Amino acid sequence: MSAQEEIKRITAPDIRARKGGEPIVALTSYHAHTARLVDRHCDVILVGDSLGMVMHGLETTVPVTLEMMILQGHAVMRGSRRALVVVDMPFGSYEQSKEQAFANCARVLKETHCGAIKLEGGRRMAETIAFLVERGVPVMGHVGLTPQSINTIGSFRAQGRDQADWEPIEADAMAVADAGAFAVVIEAVAEPLGRRITGQVPIPTIGIGASPACDGQILVLEDMLGLSPRVPKFVKRYGDLGPGIEAAIQGYAKDVRARAFPGPEHVYPMRAKPR
Repeated sequence: MSAQEEIKRITAPDIRARKGGEPIVALTSYHAHTARLVDRHCDVILVGDSLGMVMHGLETTVPVTLEMMILQGHAVMRGSRRALVVVDMPFGSYEQSKEQAFANCARVLKETHCGAIKLEGGRRMAETIAFLVERGVPVMGHVGLTPQSINTIGSFRAQGRDQADWEPIEADAMAVADAGAFAVVIEAVAEPLGRRITGQVPIPTIGIGASPACDGQILVLEDMLGLSPRVPKFVKRYGDLGPGIEAAIQGYAKDVRARAFPGPEHVYPMRAKPR
């Protein structure tokens, strides 16, 4: 027996069983080194297609490719040991047909070894979600504001702020649950709607700009660390690392230009010759 206790990864059924229990803690990560830090404190790590904006400076998530998601999914899996790792399916990789969705989801699971995938859409994706779940693909849903649909909705604006708009969003969340998703992300909806959906669906809700009543919460790591120049209203900054990083870079540049770095302690002397 090893003296070190084996660390068991959290699974999709584990998260499903958390409905109405201890709040689920989730953050995004795209790198092995941030995954190591997040893994110590979070139940779910989402390899989000927000990496297109955070890592690559894109205006939206639409241009993100399957290859980009798989590459960063690899990195996060290597850096984590405990959390359930969920990989976003990017725009265009699952909407064409149920068969396309299964082929690409299976590729993500096989190549990254992640524990689940996430896809956007409610009623329109319910048939696909059921098809995937029946074939062994754990699916996390995503309703409310769906960033991959930015070109049709026009802007990143909160949904359901008029009660007349609630019914379609509630129907989307219920459709995702009925199709077999183990959890659903609710993004940028009016707080009473987020609370209402959480009380209606039998699966955990993961809020991002939704309600404290949700079964869990998720944020983009770089947003909550103060590394993103612009963040949505729903982000609370738990750190302000941007200025500190810039100050460190400024100090490095100053030392290099003054030839103060590297110092004697940073270079390698010759070995002493044997006598």
